[in-house]
Amino acid sequence: MHVIDMHCDTILKLYENHLQNKNGSLLENDAHIDLKKMKQGDYLLQNFAMFVHLDDHPHPFITANKLINYYYQEIEKYPEYIKPVFCYQDIIDYQKEGVMSSLLTIEEGNVIENDLSLLQHFYRLGVRMITLTWNFANGIGYPNFTRAKCYEDTLKINTQDGLTDFGIEYIQEMERLGMIIDVSHLSDAGFYDVYHHTTKPFVASHSNARALCHVARNMSDDMILKLASRGGVMGINFCGDFLHEQPGGNARSCIEDMVKHIMYIKDLAGIDCIGLGTDFDGIDSELEMDHCDKMQELAKALEKAGLSQEEIEKVFYKNVLRVYKEILK
Repeated sequence: MHVIDMHCDTILKLYENHLQNKNGSLLENDAHIDLKKMKQGDYLLQNFAMFVHLDDHPHPFITANKLINYYYQEIEKYPEYIKPVFCYQDIIDYQKEGVMSSLLTIEEGNVIENDLSLLQHFYRLGVRMITLTWNFANGIGYPNFTRAKCYEDTLKINTQDGLTDFGIEYIQEMERLGMIIDVSHLSDAGFYDVYHHTTKPFVASHSNARALCHVARNMSDDMILKLASRGGVMGINFCGDFLHEQPGGNARSCIEDMVKHIMYIKDLAGIDCIGLGTDFDGIDSELEMDHCDKMQELAKALEKAGLSQEEIEKVFYKNVLRVYKEILK
C-alpha cells in the first residue's frame, strides 16, 4: 500500500544533529523517518516541513533558507531513493522510475517576514505547501493557542481572531502561484477566513477530529465538512494528545485511536477528505507505530475495521494525490 505523508519534522531534527556534529543522515538515522525505512514502508511521497520557531529565530527568512539548503543537500545525495518534486507530473514520472518523491513545505508562514514578494522566492526554491501559522500569532493570522503552558491551554478555541488583511492577500497569492494552503495550527476563525477567501482545495496537513479528542489543534465537525466540500484533505496526526484525551497530556499514540478518527471522519464527511499527516519527528508521544516502516500496520487495522481496499488506498495516498494533481501544475 503506497504512502503519502503530508507532514514530518525530520529535516529540522537532522539539521540540529548536524550542527551538533552528531551522526545520522536522511538515508539512515535513529529518527522516525529515513529513506531506508520509507522504502520498507512503501512510501510514494513524503512532505518535508521546514519548521521555523519564531521565538528562537528572530530572522525566520534566513533560518528557512538555511533549512532548505540543508534539505537539498540531503535529498541530492540519494537520487536512487528519492527526488524533489515541483509539479504533479514529477510524482508520476518518479513512480515509474521506482523512485520516491519529496515535497518541500514550510511550517510557519511568516518566513517571508511580511513581504509578500518573498512568496515567489520560496516557490522558486520548490516550496509547494505552507502551514500558515504555528503556535504564534504572526502577520498572517492567529493560532488557536499560543505556546500552551499547561494541558488546559490546548483546549482553548479561538473563534475571534482569524486572518489579517495581509493574510488574505497571502493565501490568494498562494493560490495564484500554485501553492497548497495548510490550515493546521490555524485558529477556527482563520480556518473560516481561508474557506471564504479561496476557491481551490486546501488541507489540514496534520489534524484530527475534535469530536473524539477535544483539543483545539483538531477540527470541529463543521470544519471537516467544509474542508470536504472544497475537495480538501486532512492528515491524521499520530500525536497521542491529538488522538485521545488524557488529563495532563502525554497520551500514548495507538493505531486503534487512529482507526477511530478515520472511521468517524468517514461517517461524517466521506472517505475522500482523509489522508495521513504523521507529524513524525515532531511529536514526543510514546508511539505504537514508532517508525515509518511500520505504516502498513495501520492499513491492516483499517481492513479489519471494515474499509475496502479502495478506501484504504484513498486514505493512504489517493486523496492527497488528487489534491496535488489539481494544485501542483
